Amino acid sequence: MSQDHETSIAWQLFSYNWAMLGLMALALALVMPLTGFSIKPMSLMEPVGIAAVYSGVAYYSLYWRAKKNPTIIFILGSTGQILLIPILMTPMTYIAASADLPMQDKNLMALDQALGLDWMGYFNFFYHHYALLYAAVVGYSMIGWPVFGVPIVLAVTRHYRRLQEFTLAFALALIATTAVSTLTPAMGTYDWLHYLPNPDIFTPGAYLEQLRDLPLVRDGSLRHLELTKLAGIVTFPSFHSAAAVLYLWAFWPVRWMRPIAVVANVGMLVATPVCGGHYFVDVFAGIAIAAVAIMAARRIADWLTGTTISQAQASPGIAGVTG
Repeated sequence: MSQDHETSIAWQLFSYNWAMLGLMALALALVMPLTGFSIKPMSLMEPVGIAAVYSGVAYYSLYWRAKKNPTIIFILGSTGQILLIPILMTPMTYIAASADLPMQDKNLMALDQALGLDWMGYFNFFYHHYALLYAAVVGYSMIGWPVFGVPIVLAVTRHYRRLQEFTLAFALALIATTAVSTLTPAMGTYDWLHYLPNPDIFTPGAYLEQLRDLPLVRDGSLRHLELTKLAGIVTFPSFHSAAAVLYLWAFWPVRWMRPIAVVANVGMLVATPVCGGHYFVDVFAGIAIAAVAIMAARRIADWLTGTTISQAQASPGIAGVTG
């Protein structure tokens, strides 16, 4: 299979990903009024506007310039798609939480203990080693930068198909995480243990946002959402953990990125229980969801384009594009 044919497959997947985003937007538009939720229109302007600019410039380049060099188009267009996924799915996590099913903190902590895992001991190890605590904070924040880094690195290195499969897997993982969280709501470790660290030493900022919003969603007092102020209110499974695996998989074909990806994403996994107030089983579940999402994305890509991964790997000229 030639590189041109591989690029053609990537174009097909790029179009299919837009169709998927359209279905996600339609689902959100239908579900919100049925559940009594709404989004402040002004809060949509900045995030949707940024995604629209990326996508608009990509399509300007596609239709008014040339398709011979797809690198810039894939960088901009895929960035726009990846930015839209959390824009569409984060409100869905609030809708999922509004089901107000019984909290599962007791069961999640019991699973940790059955595995011999001591969350407080783990936390204290970081808390009493400032360098490790600082590294954990930095590691946990790594979830944001690959949204821009993955499209740039994969497009520049001509791993176009991997980029489109990543976009699909990213969406599938967030959809699955949201669906599972509906059945397994939890407040997280800090609330369950009735403990918050000294704010002069460490503050789990993202967790405190969950602590603020989740009870309000569950009791029905928070229904009018401001998109730019929404927090990650999902405990089980951990999407931070899923994202770490997805990013590591995305970067893996690019040899010079592997050490960076390993350090950054393993660091994010290690930091998730401390900075996100997650149980260890949240992390394991997030890893499992990412693995399933990757396998599903690759199979869906094969089905949609009529190709197989083994065919894509057969040509020495594109070795590693989909491996």
